[in-house]
Amino acid sequence: MRAIILAAGKGERMRPLTAHTPKPLIPIAGVPLIEYHLSALAQAGFSEVVINHAWLGEKIEAHLGDGAQFGLHIQYSREAQPLETGGGIFRALNLLGDAPFAVINGDIWTDYDFADLRKPLSGLAHLVLRDNPEHNLEGDFALAGERVLLPCEDSSLTYTGIAVLHPKLFEDCAGGTFRLAPLLRTAVQQHAVTGEKFTGRWVDVGTPERLAEVEALLARL
Repeated sequence: MRAIILAAGKGERMRPLTAHTPKPLIPIAGVPLIEYHLSALAQAGFSEVVINHAWLGEKIEAHLGDGAQFGLHIQYSREAQPLETGGGIFRALNLLGDAPFAVINGDIWTDYDFADLRKPLSGLAHLVLRDNPEHNLEGDFALAGERVLLPCEDSSLTYTGIAVLHPKLFEDCAGGTFRLAPLLRTAVQQHAVTGEKFTGRWVDVGTPERLAEVEALLARL
């Protein structure tokens, strides 16, 4: 199974840290954020990784190279302007192949075991969900056993940015800039999405405050 790390965002909410440094290279406890993902993917048995990028993407390529230092083979999907989550994955499909692939948002930190993603996919997507953080109290989806549902008033969970997707999820797409969420919601309505609830450590590193949260968390480990 191949994996794609989504790393094309500009990190506007992280400025001025991202003015000259792409968000995936912002250090956390002295280690660039994206390196936590790469090390975890290698440990989980992945060998082929795609990274999409736009803003200051050349710095990501210069820092990570071909991935040999992590025991990986990295390919890059370059975007002139960020294509959002759906558009970025669609553009990279030629590098991801015809089989299901893992997706990891580049702006999260987690101790989720990516080896758990290396399982047969029964539908179009498998999502890793968790209890809603304070910045997303309404949630994104609900879960009934392994079946993902649309959220309701008394039951919702947050999508962690970790998933397994089948290329067929994108078969009606035409490229360009678009988000992944509408595709997932349509697939949920078609009963084609499974999921799991993750109870470990996870932070959406989208602001300087949440960056400090991860720093404090790692200091306690």
